[in-house]
Amino acid sequence: MSDREIVEAALFAAGSAVEIQKLQKILDKDKKQVTKIVETLIREYEEREAGLEIVDLGERYVMQVRSKYSDIIRPFAPRELNSPMLRTLSMIAYHQPVVQSDIVDMRGNKAYDHIRELQDRGFIESTPQGRTKLLSTTPLFADYFGLEDNKPELIRNKMIELSKQQSGKEGLDRWLGRRFVGFTPMHESLAQMCGIKDYRMVDAYNPTEEERQTLDTVYKMVISRGYKEEVEKHYSGEIIEVGSTTFDDLAEAVNILKSEGDPARVKETLELLEELKNEYRSRAMTISARATPETEMVARIVKDLHIGVSKDGILIAPDYETNTAGEEIGREADILVPSHRNLEGGLIERVKSKYDAVIKGLRKAE
Repeated sequence: MSDREIVEAALFAAGSAVEIQKLQKILDKDKKQVTKIVETLIREYEEREAGLEIVDLGERYVMQVRSKYSDIIRPFAPRELNSPMLRTLSMIAYHQPVVQSDIVDMRGNKAYDHIRELQDRGFIESTPQGRTKLLSTTPLFADYFGLEDNKPELIRNKMIELSKQQSGKEGLDRWLGRRFVGFTPMHESLAQMCGIKDYRMVDAYNPTEEERQTLDTVYKMVISRGYKEEVEKHYSGEIIEVGSTTFDDLAEAVNILKSEGDPARVKETLELLEELKNEYRSRAMTISARATPETEMVARIVKDLHIGVSKDGILIAPDYETNTAGEEIGREADILVPSHRNLEGGLIERVKSKYDAVIKGLRKAE
């Protein structure tokens, strides 16, 4: 019996991917020699256009039916995962490692049956964790879905792809069990303004590994306007861009998120924002000085306060020194408006600080 025949028999008998180390052991040969034998087999199967093929999964090899014969032999193949079970598996794979109780919360008591069968079929494994179990996928899962590795990142991407095929882009979040609204640290107060109690705070612009795992549980992510492309590098769910320059910006953001929050709290916040806007406009009514806004952000505040604008007016600029294009800002300004990087507190307090800076600066200039 030749080495080539032994490898062929081993791959056929395994029914799933075989690691090169196992082939080395049964052949008593080094990796280079085994690789050469397998590569020869792969070429032979390709040249004679066999119904089977041997696929290199990166130091793991699997013998499988060629895709063009899949439909023909389907009646003879082991049963596939039905849609409900696939959805449970998708959630486990996407959120892994995940406690069983969380999956049951998302999928209902039927998930217990799904988890039991998925374990029996070798797709997932569990380890005790207190009164529940911690679930994660197995190498067989990677083989079944044609992945080169059982790495969580590869698996998450595959689950997104499968979920889109099963339920479309609109059903992606529901299918994967994303349950929370996410806020960047600067926007956390927006959650409180809307009465959203169950949310996640995460830096979506440059997340740590732990924050990436938090992003996996988020189905809507609230970020600053203009940073969508940056966040899309790390997150595939719905992105909500909000402004925070004026009181109207905050009201718009609250209205976007009102379906996620408490109606009474939303109503209260919108009334407060309207009162604050009118209060600041009243304070600015007696200002006769005209302003020259250096940026669009400042121009919006000046306009909201109904302050006159002139080319030779009092120059007002934000205090961030350079804009995104690297150009100097505010060097000759008479009034500097604090930007978010130099402000603390909630969004309402930050907007008030900007309006205060404009009003106080113009009064002093008069």
